[in-house]
Amino acid sequence: MADINDIVLIYMEDKPQAFARIEAIEPDIKRGWYHVQLLFLQIPLTMVTWILRDAYINGDPFTMEGKPIRLEKVAAPKIGKQPEKESPPEPGASAANKSKVISLKDLKKK
Repeated sequence: MADINDIVLIYMEDKPQAFARIEAIEPDIKRGWYHVQLLFLQIPLTMVTWILRDAYINGDPFTMEGKPIRLEKVAAPKIGKQPEKESPPEPGASAANKSKVISLKDLKKK
C-alpha cells in the first residue's frame, strides 16, 4: 500500500499524467475511506485532497468525473547499481571511433 511520503504516478484514462507525493492519509467519517493529501510534483506545486478507499490507494482503478484514474506507487532505483559493462570493440573498428572523456576540472584550470 502506498503510504505517507511515497511517490505515486497518477494515470488518467490509462495514460501517465503526473507524479505526486502522498503528504497525509487521514480516515474519513465513512469506514474504509480516507482523505489523501497529494502534492503534485509540477510547476506550480499543487496540493489536493482526494477522498479514496484503501483499495484505490493500493492501485485499484476508480473514476473521477467519469474518467478512469489509478495510482501506482513509484519505486526508486536501487543505489549502487552497477553500470552495464561495455561490449568489446567490433573487429575492424578504428580507435578514432572511441569516445574521449574530457575533465571539466582540467578545463577550469586553463
